[in-house]
Amino acid sequence: MANSVTVQSALNQFLSTDSLDSHRRKVCSRLMDCRTARMGGMEMRCDHCKARTVHYYGCRDRHCPQCQGRASQQWCERQRRSLLPVPYFHLVFTLPHALNGWIQVHPEVVYRRLFESVWNTLSQFGHKTKHLQGELGMTAVLHTWGQNLSRHVHVHCLIPGGALTETGEWHQAKHQYLFPVRALSRRFRGRMVSSLRSSIRTGELHRLIDPGALNDVLNEVMQKDWVVYARHCLNQAETVVDYLARYTHRIAISNGRLVSQDGDWIKLRYKDYREDGRQKTLQLEGAEFIRRFLMHILPKGFMRIRHFGYLSNRTRRQKLTAIHQALQKPPEAGDVTENGAESHRTWPCPQCDGGVVHMVRQIPRYKTVGILTA
Repeated sequence: MANSVTVQSALNQFLSTDSLDSHRRKVCSRLMDCRTARMGGMEMRCDHCKARTVHYYGCRDRHCPQCQGRASQQWCERQRRSLLPVPYFHLVFTLPHALNGWIQVHPEVVYRRLFESVWNTLSQFGHKTKHLQGELGMTAVLHTWGQNLSRHVHVHCLIPGGALTETGEWHQAKHQYLFPVRALSRRFRGRMVSSLRSSIRTGELHRLIDPGALNDVLNEVMQKDWVVYARHCLNQAETVVDYLARYTHRIAISNGRLVSQDGDWIKLRYKDYREDGRQKTLQLEGAEFIRRFLMHILPKGFMRIRHFGYLSNRTRRQKLTAIHQALQKPPEAGDVTENGAESHRTWPCPQCDGGVVHMVRQIPRYKTVGILTA
């Protein structure tokens, strides 16, 4: 008989740690402990109806489907300060699946080269396009999955529609898709292949040991068209961050897409973009579901959200001020303040109309010695 399923319950039932490295083992341990007694929490009491409830802490891991909603909201509040009153463009750069084997053994190298190649491509177009001739800004987000949890590595880029020149002028973008997609694709392909050849020469891809096979793969992908996708620009600046938030903290699979579990089989919902986004269901064995999920755990410390150009962290404040001056539109005054509700540990009572719940005690983290935490 089918029953409900979550990523957490699937990990608890089907995960085998025999072949896991220490990083994936720790990530899975956090996801399995999330919002349970093992994480600790707070005991709350309503000042009106005196009802007592217990709230367990989340793990805050970036791969956790239970914790990313709040992380996304907090990220949005910070990014609103960097918005410009200009149209925005959304571009997606995708790696060919022929490189998936390389990603399997050297993800940190290929992902880093991917970010570098995407920015090099767009930066070159920004400086050489006649009506721009300046520095672009870009926020880029790495995704490694397709809707069916297969490996599908791509980068989502959100780019303000204009360039900042060396003299401090602002040149507005004129075209609906910012740059020609075919030209971007060819430049991106050449840059990425050249970058991977450099990694081979320097020994960064040392686990790939057959030089002839590596060269054959790169020659093969150079003969194919690479996928670069561009969407219409966004004209409402206030919706830009909310739009990007759909991508920044998205994970490989959310609990909302898991339909049911029947024995050792898990059924999930996905969109088939080859059929115009038609909704379909896919049934996977529990072990296969876990295998696909583990493919998308990022290398330890790897930053999947990055800012480039005049949006880079080092020069963002100075260059955004220059852009606002060039546009003669001063930035919005005041910073977003953090919500103080959690610091006071009070919330509206979910069980009565007029009460407020207060924290009465901290519940310490419950430490266990087991397969994942030893």
